[in-house]
Amino acid sequence: MKWFPKKKAPAPMGSILQSTPRFSESGWCSEFYGLEEQMLYGQLRAAVPVIDAAIGKIVRLTGDFRLVCDSRRFQSQLDTFVREVPVGLTGQSLQCFADSYLDSLLTYGNALGEMLVDPRTGVLTGLQTAPPHCVHIRQGSSVSSREYWLMGESASEMQRIAHPERILFTALNPPAGQPYGISVLRGLPAISRILLRIYECIGQNYDRMGNVRYAVTYKPSGDPAERAYAGERTRQIAKEWSEGMRAGTHGEIRDFVCAGDVDIRVIGSDNALLDTEVPVRQLLEQLIAKLSIPPFLLGLNWSTTERMSTQQADILTSELEYYRRLLEPALRRIGTAFLRLAGSSAAVSVVWSNINLQDETELAQARLWNAQAEEIEQRLAANAAATGKESFS
Repeated sequence: MKWFPKKKAPAPMGSILQSTPRFSESGWCSEFYGLEEQMLYGQLRAAVPVIDAAIGKIVRLTGDFRLVCDSRRFQSQLDTFVREVPVGLTGQSLQCFADSYLDSLLTYGNALGEMLVDPRTGVLTGLQTAPPHCVHIRQGSSVSSREYWLMGESASEMQRIAHPERILFTALNPPAGQPYGISVLRGLPAISRILLRIYECIGQNYDRMGNVRYAVTYKPSGDPAERAYAGERTRQIAKEWSEGMRAGTHGEIRDFVCAGDVDIRVIGSDNALLDTEVPVRQLLEQLIAKLSIPPFLLGLNWSTTERMSTQQADILTSELEYYRRLLEPALRRIGTAFLRLAGSSAAVSVVWSNINLQDETELAQARLWNAQAEEIEQRLAANAAATGKESFS
């Protein structure tokens, strides 16, 4: 019998290793609103060239236009105004104003402009665009009337604009009950952040693997004398290697010669660069699907067919026509205001040019087919009438 029995070891407890918590970035831009959101969209265009190129092409492909009024007497004055109206400090022509107006509408979801009237002569002397966040919109005395307030540092410092009829404001797809629109870039910041991270990692990998670094390993033998001077020999090898690499930067080639077991390897040579073509293409597809631009217009040589390219061009045409419909009210207001201040009550309409030469060809082909069909129908009707007369006689 043992007086001091051994204590039983406690049962091993299950240990849990917890890694660093990870946070989802699906709602990365959910905390940005107002001015912060608009600054984010501006930075996004500057950081991702594909987004900036797509918006620029949409603005240019929207095309030019003419303002046409009912009065021939004022048509020449209206044409001169459209060509020569000052826009901001450096712009000129109503087309310049429309391009800047549409660019702001696509980027921020809202476009803000102002008609400048000379207080002495009462003539419309210029136009200008402004950042949409500078103005706060409120409902006026009626449902259809609006009040514009200049934003200040606080709500108490806002100033009401005295002439709201001179303000031009357009919202892109505003939600129900909201006066402000939604940018076409909504939803792209999180995807763009992943894309930029991939590009940053590619650059870092090329910094590591493209700029070759060497690992020089000295292995002393079992000789006690050699082991005794291993540290000194290592420092000597490091010194000579550094001098040889430094001389290589000046175009001088030096050979490295040493005695003993010395192993020289390139750091990272065993690892290959990750293939980023598939994930980058998937992210770019999301960007292009949101912007509704065919890939071949952005220089992306993806596999496509002629029929698919034609369908993509037709879809783009419908998108451009939608943006034209958004611009027309503002352009008509500008033309109407110019004529009213010039003493005319003529109505103004906007006549857009065809988007491209392909539309001109298709319209001409359609007119030809319609004319041929009408000619055939007239011939058949004449033959039927002649046949009826013969049978009756």
